[in-house]
Amino acid sequence: MKKHTVKEWLFATRPWSFPASSMPVIVTMAFLWSNGIEMSWCLGLMALVNIILVHAAGNVWSDYHDYKKGVDAEDTYGVRILTDKQFTPKEVLCLSVTLQVLAVAMGLLMVYLTGITLLWFGLAGIALSLLYPPLKYAALGDLVIMACYALLPMLGTTFICTGEIVPEVLWLAVPVGSITVAILHANNTRDIETDGRAKIHTFAMLTGRRFAIGMYVFELALPYLWLVATAVLGCVSPWTLVAFITLPIAFGNCKKMLSYSTNGLDAIASLDEATAKLQLAFSLTLTVGLITEALVN
Repeated sequence: MKKHTVKEWLFATRPWSFPASSMPVIVTMAFLWSNGIEMSWCLGLMALVNIILVHAAGNVWSDYHDYKKGVDAEDTYGVRILTDKQFTPKEVLCLSVTLQVLAVAMGLLMVYLTGITLLWFGLAGIALSLLYPPLKYAALGDLVIMACYALLPMLGTTFICTGEIVPEVLWLAVPVGSITVAILHANNTRDIETDGRAKIHTFAMLTGRRFAIGMYVFELALPYLWLVATAVLGCVSPWTLVAFITLPIAFGNCKKMLSYSTNGLDAIASLDEATAKLQLAFSLTLTVGLITEALVN
């Protein structure tokens, strides 16, 4: 068995995608603080580490199943740790199981520290993570991502940090979750042909390329339109509109997707990574807006 460096093991978990899991927790903590809600920063930090562990485990678990299913092959885009023989399937499976065990252990510790309510959030998250490959193959991946990287972590973080569920945070779950779903949608739109060869079904495949392109644009436009609407209605602070600073990045990503029809796959080959960078920038500026609100009021 080939000996791998720490950097190689880390690379295998796709760290570029971690904004999708870490940002919901960070935005939620900023939301709680900006609203003057008493919270535990220590437990919030534990929640942040735990969801990244779950995400890393889920990434590797998905890569293992995609390779076994034939979704990932030598001529496909995306992760190549298995197709390029950098890791063996057994190594990837062991890595996923190890990360899952660590995540479960930390999750049980947080249940002990906070309460049994958190157990149901944890069980739902772990179940969806493990079932993600077959659900993705049945065109349900987008819904799973919205649940795992917006609804569950944001509601769960409110409970972890405060001992109570604060449903008002869901006003921010929509824009944050929409960009995260767009990460997957960019990947699936790029892989329509190769996924069809593997005989799986994604949402992008079912709708067709033209609709999939439009859907990606909608998923990036929705967060900004949502913030304007909810700020006007008084559901969220006007300071959240600071996130509009990232609008040029969103425009750039949409331009790449819209050029897919004429420029081919190369135009969106790395659009999933570019969308993850947008998620990072959007959520960080959203967090800055929430913090600014607390400081000026």
